[in-house]
Amino acid sequence: MHFVIHALDRPDAGDLRASTRERHLDYLSGVDVVFGGPLLDDEGEMCGSLIVVDMPDRTAVAELAAGDPYSKAGLFSQVTIHGLRPILGFTT
Repeated sequence: MHFVIHALDRPDAGDLRASTRERHLDYLSGVDVVFGGPLLDDEGEMCGSLIVVDMPDRTAVAELAAGDPYSKAGLFSQVTIHGLRPILGFTT
């Protein structure tokens, strides 16, 4: 099943995203990521992450999100997970 991880950076994160990015990408390299990338604010600056994964259940996705180096470093002010039924834009 597809799930969306929507995470917003905390306002005072500074360069925390940049300093943990390599570990974050390494961590996700073995996961079935459908697509993902940084969210951008109105000025084009990174302000969060959106990742769509194909995983068996929400518990597995929550464990994935909690183990992400970004999460462990305290980058995010908020993380939400939702199931997704893909209809438009890509094939399943």
